[in-house]
Amino acid sequence: MINQRKGKIPGPLWASTLLLALFFGLNLGAQEKFTISGKITDQNDGETLFGASVFLEGTSIGAISNEYGFYSITAPKGEYRLLISFMGYTGKYEEVVLDRNLKINFEISEQSTELNEVVVTAEEPERAVLRKPEMSVAKMNIATVKQMPVVLGEVDILKSLQMLPGVTNNAEGTGGFHVRGGAQDQNLILLDEAIIYNTSHLFGFFSVFNADAIKDMKLYKGGIPARFGGRVSSVLDVRQKDGNNKNFAMTGGIGLISSRLSVEGPILKDKGSFLIAGRTSYAHLLLKAAGEDNTASFYDLNLKTNYSINDKNKVYLSGYFGRDVLKFGNIFDSSYGNTSGNLRWNHIFNDRLFSNMSGIISKYDYDLGFTMEDFVWVASITNYNLKYDLKYYFNDRFKLDFGASGLLYDFDPGQIRPTSDTSSINRLALDKKRAFEAGVYINAEHRLTDKLSAQYGLRYSNFSRLGGQPISNYGNDLPVVYNADLGIYESGTAIGETDYGKGETIKTFGNFEPRVALAYQLNDASSVKAGFSRFAQYVHLLSNTAAVTPVDVWTPSGEYIEPQLSNQYALGYFRNFDGQAYSMEIETYYKTVDNRIDYIDGSDLIGQNTIETEILNGESRAYGLEVLLRKNEGRLTGWLAYTLSKSEQRTPGGRAGGSGINNGEWYHTPYDRTHDISLAGAYQLNEKLSFGANLVFQTGRPVTYPNGQYMYEGISVASYAPRNSDRLPAYHRLDLSLNYKPNRRPENRWKGEWVLGIYNVYNRKNAASISFGQNRETGANEATRTAIFGIVPSITYNFKF
Repeated sequence: MINQRKGKIPGPLWASTLLLALFFGLNLGAQEKFTISGKITDQNDGETLFGASVFLEGTSIGAISNEYGFYSITAPKGEYRLLISFMGYTGKYEEVVLDRNLKINFEISEQSTELNEVVVTAEEPERAVLRKPEMSVAKMNIATVKQMPVVLGEVDILKSLQMLPGVTNNAEGTGGFHVRGGAQDQNLILLDEAIIYNTSHLFGFFSVFNADAIKDMKLYKGGIPARFGGRVSSVLDVRQKDGNNKNFAMTGGIGLISSRLSVEGPILKDKGSFLIAGRTSYAHLLLKAAGEDNTASFYDLNLKTNYSINDKNKVYLSGYFGRDVLKFGNIFDSSYGNTSGNLRWNHIFNDRLFSNMSGIISKYDYDLGFTMEDFVWVASITNYNLKYDLKYYFNDRFKLDFGASGLLYDFDPGQIRPTSDTSSINRLALDKKRAFEAGVYINAEHRLTDKLSAQYGLRYSNFSRLGGQPISNYGNDLPVVYNADLGIYESGTAIGETDYGKGETIKTFGNFEPRVALAYQLNDASSVKAGFSRFAQYVHLLSNTAAVTPVDVWTPSGEYIEPQLSNQYALGYFRNFDGQAYSMEIETYYKTVDNRIDYIDGSDLIGQNTIETEILNGESRAYGLEVLLRKNEGRLTGWLAYTLSKSEQRTPGGRAGGSGINNGEWYHTPYDRTHDISLAGAYQLNEKLSFGANLVFQTGRPVTYPNGQYMYEGISVASYAPRNSDRLPAYHRLDLSLNYKPNRRPENRWKGEWVLGIYNVYNRKNAASISFGQNRETGANEATRTAIFGIVPSITYNFKF
C-alpha cells in the first residue's frame, strides 16, 4: 500500500514486470493466420449470448463470447468446421474456408423439449471449460432459477445463489448474502455495471432483481478478474436483457402478494430494441383490508434500450428504479430504494479489438419518519462512475483485457428535518463526505501449452478521501481509549478540529492488486486449478446488527479508518463424467482480511458524526472446503452442494489499550457456518408437468448469550459470554414446487403456466433470534425464540405473449 503520510511502498511490482515480459515474449509464429469474428445471438429475440463457445473442430483453437456476444478467433489458413455451443441451446456448425479475415454472426435457438430433437454437440467446448483458468465462479441459467421453489412464489436469483457452495444467507427474512465467510458489504453487486447497495425488498423477503428482466448473472467467489475492484469478498455481475429486437413480446406473473409485467420489442427490427419491466406488491392492501395499522409494499422498474448505429458501434441505455414503503401504525414510517442508470457505447475497432465505455450513476437513499415527534431522518450514498474497458484477441493462445475507471462518491450519512412548525426537534445534519476511487488494470488469458493455461493480471487502485468537512483531532491521536477502571472502551478526548476545504485531500491510499490463476488439464475429463488474488476495499458498511437494515450507513476510509486488504488462495479439482452429463467441482480456499473493523460494546452508530470513536481495527480469516456435484442432463437435473468452513475475526486493543474484543483472541464472525448442505433438483415429468425441490441444512449463526446476572441497586443486570461464543439452533427446511403448463401448442403465442409452491414443507420454526428476559408474572428468566416463517404455500400464474 502507498500511504501519503507514511510513505510505504511494498513490492508486488514483480507482477507487472512478469506480465509485460510474458506479453512481449510471445512467439507469434510465421505461419499465415486469419481471424473469424462476429456476434452470437438468440434466434428468437435477438438477445446477445454471454459465454457461448466457438471452436474449430479438430483443433484446440476457440473462444468464449463476451458480455455483448462478441467473439474472435485466429487460426492458420485452411478449411475448418466452426462449432457453436451454448448451454440450453441447440448447437450449430458452419464450414469455413479461412483464406482471409471473416465476419460471421450466428443465431442459435433454445433446445426443444421434444425427445427426438437433434442437438449438435462438440467435444472441444467441454474441454475448454476444464482448461479455462477460471475458478471460484458460479454462473446460473435463468431458466434453472425459475424452476426452483421460492418463498411467496417470487423467483429470486439471490436465494438461488445461496444454494451453491460457499454462499449463505444471513438469516431467514433478511436480505443480502455472504460469500466464503465474508460480510455483506464485502460483496460488489452490479446491475448492468451499476453498484447496488441494498439488494432487498421487504427486508429480504424479495430481492431487487426481477427475473423477467435478467439475462444472465455470474458470481465470482474468489477468482475475480482484474477489471473488478473495490470489494474483498465477491462480485455478483447481473446483466439485464436487451429486449426483443424481432417481435413485440410480453411476460408477466400474478401472485398472492405481488405481480409483475415486462414488455419488450424492436425499435427498428434487427437494429434496436427496448425493455420495460415492472413489479409491485399489494400486501399493504391486504393488511388494510384485515384491519392492520402496519403496512409494507414495494415497487421496482427496469428500463433498457439499445441501438446499432452500424456494424462497429452500438449504444445502450439502461436504468433501475426501486422503492420500499413501510408504515408501523402511528409510530413511524420509512422508505428506501435504489436508483441507477448506465449509458454504454460498444465499439469494435477491428476483428480483434473490442471496447466498451460506460457512464454510470447509482444512488441508495432512505428516510425514517417519526410521526409523533414530527421529524424525519434522511441519508444517502451516491456515486458517479466512468469506465473504459478493452479486449484484444491477440491470437488463439493469448487474449488481453485492459482499462481504467474513475468513481466519485458522495456520502450523506444523515440529516434530521422537522416535518411541522410545532416539532420540538431541531434541524441537524451530519458531515457529508466525499471520495474518489480510480483504477487501472491489465489482464491476460494465456494458453501456455495444450494442457496448461493461465490468467494473470494486475490492478492498481487509488483512493482519495476528499475535503469539505472538519476532521476531529484526539489526544495522542486516539479516537478510542480503554478505561481500565470501568473495563470498557470510551471515546477519545477531542482536542480540536482540522477543517479541510473542498479542494483539499484528507488522505490518499494506493494498492497493487495482483491476480493469477492456473489450469492444468489432466485428461479430456478432468483438470486441476489454482489461484491467488489480492483485493482492496475502501468503503465500509457501518452496522452492528445481525442483518443489513435500511438505515445502515456507508463510510469511506480516511484519517482513522484504513482500507480492507485481502489475500485469497484457492485450489480445485474439476471433473466431467459421461461427457458433461455429470460434473464434480471440489475447491479449498484460505482468505485473510486486514483492517477489518468491529464495534466496541455498546457502540452507537446512528446519528454519529465521529464514527471512529465506536470502532476498533482488527483482522479476519476464513477457510474451507466446497464440493459441488451436478446432474446436467436428462429429465432429472440438479445438484448437491456441501461447504465445510470457518470464519473468524481477531480485534486487539492496539494503541487504544486494553485487551480488545474477547481478550484479543480469535472469535467467530456472524457469518460463520461450519456445515452448509444444499440439495436442489428439478424433474420434467412430461411437456406439461415438472417438479422442483430444495433441501437446506446450515449450522446455526453465531450469537452472544447472557451467561449470568447480578443485582445493582435493586435492578437485575445481565452479564454476557464472550462475543459470538454461542449459536442459534441449526437451520433446515424443505421446499417443493409444481409447474403446470396447460397449453404446449407451439402455434399459440399466448403461453401460460401455473406454479404451486410450498416453502418450509414440514413447518420448521427456524430461529431468526433468541431474546432473554424475565417473565412479568413469575419473575423467572426465560428465552424467547423468534421465527420469521413457518410453512408458506403460494400460487402464481405466469404468462408469456
